[in-house]
Amino acid sequence: MPRLFLAGCLCLQLLPALAGTEMFDFSGKVGEQRYMALIGQLRCLVCQNQSLADSDAELAHDLRVEVYEHMQQGQSDQQVIDFLVARYGDFVLYKPPVKPSTYLLWYGPFVLLVLGLIVLLINIRRRGRQAQEHFSADEQARIDALLTDKNRQENGS
Repeated sequence: MPRLFLAGCLCLQLLPALAGTEMFDFSGKVGEQRYMALIGQLRCLVCQNQSLADSDAELAHDLRVEVYEHMQQGQSDQQVIDFLVARYGDFVLYKPPVKPSTYLLWYGPFVLLVLGLIVLLINIRRRGRQAQEHFSADEQARIDALLTDKNRQENGS
């Protein structure tokens, strides 16, 4: 009896995991490897850092079903991708194409890196110049006087 209870509990824990998984028939036009490769290239619009293959979001489930249906209709991978891009924009792709609307995405990090290096070099040069600047004659005389007084006090005490 305890074993049966444990088996039932284990099955209940697996139900939420199975709820987000689709059961597709890959015996027809759609190959499982081709399908998995395609949904691996597409970004979940809700999670944003997961592919459709990895996401448990409801929208990801809907998009996986939609991808499967388009593949069942005999559409090529590129046709499915084109459909999704037309509907959701380049953001649905993990590797968006390089074009004027995505220049910031592709080149922005490099621009920020170069700007950061320029700011760093400017700060280093400023600090170097400040260390090399000499005191005016009055300031140097005051420093010498203070150091002389301090030496006299230390030696005289």
